[in-house]
Amino acid sequence: MKNKNICPKCGSKDILFIYGGMESSAYGNVIRVGITMLNIVEVKRYVCCNCGFSEEWIDLDDIPKLKKKFED
Repeated sequence: MKNKNICPKCGSKDILFIYGGMESSAYGNVIRVGITMLNIVEVKRYVCCNCGFSEEWIDLDDIPKLKKKFED
């Protein structure tokens, strides 16, 4: 859904993008990678309005932060 703006489950093009930033934390999604809330990785969500299928994506630039925090 992120790249083609089409639901892979039902083929609908009625897709919502839900931003994952802190100012939208009531409906967004973040992963804390540090002590303060400034050290977060945003999780961006795409939702199909036809069937309800959803996907979550993390920017490739944020992957090293996650690896540092969670990799042994």
